[in-house]
Amino acid sequence: MHYRLYNFLQTHNILFKNQFGFRKNTSTSHALIQIVERIRQSIDNKNNNCGIFIDLSKAFDTINHEILLSKMEHYGIRGIALSWFKSYLSNRKQYTYLNGISSNVKQINCGVPQGSVLRPLLFLIYINDLPNISKKLTFFLFADDTNIFYESKSELHLEKTLNKELKKLYTWLVVNRLALNIDKTKFIIFHPYNKPKKQNINLRIN
Repeated sequence: MHYRLYNFLQTHNILFKNQFGFRKNTSTSHALIQIVERIRQSIDNKNNNCGIFIDLSKAFDTINHEILLSKMEHYGIRGIALSWFKSYLSNRKQYTYLNGISSNVKQINCGVPQGSVLRPLLFLIYINDLPNISKKLTFFLFADDTNIFYESKSELHLEKTLNKELKKLYTWLVVNRLALNIDKTKFIIFHPYNKPKKQNINLRIN
């Protein structure tokens, strides 16, 4: 099923072009090369470039099944195939076994199944529409690692635009029931060597 689903996504160019995670012929190296080149071009153009590095809290384990199935249907996975995935995600249970003692069995109501080859691919589908929130920001994704870039000659314009666009990011996270790990979410300002920062940039989410 992974083979069929992946081929369907590739054939119809459904996956976001800058998604480098869990795809054939892509790796972290490819993602880093693209990001470094983006920063280099920005500096060559004498622009300030802000890179925001997003960390999601337990992203794979908090996927909402109804939202995932709705997105799969939107991308063209329908009928028997969609019913199969609904069955695959439904009525799953888990328990913990440690030192000869088993915990109570609990129902799993969200998340993509651990240990399954489908787990990362289903997550890619879930997060695939994230870059659609903004026409101004540039996204580079590696599964749940989200890197966002925006450049401007003006630091004030950079700050103002990013805070406006980050509101859209927060709305997307709420709608898709994902949580941001604020402590691990960072941003960096890249600027030309001969153009030092004149002001502190403050970014806010919610």
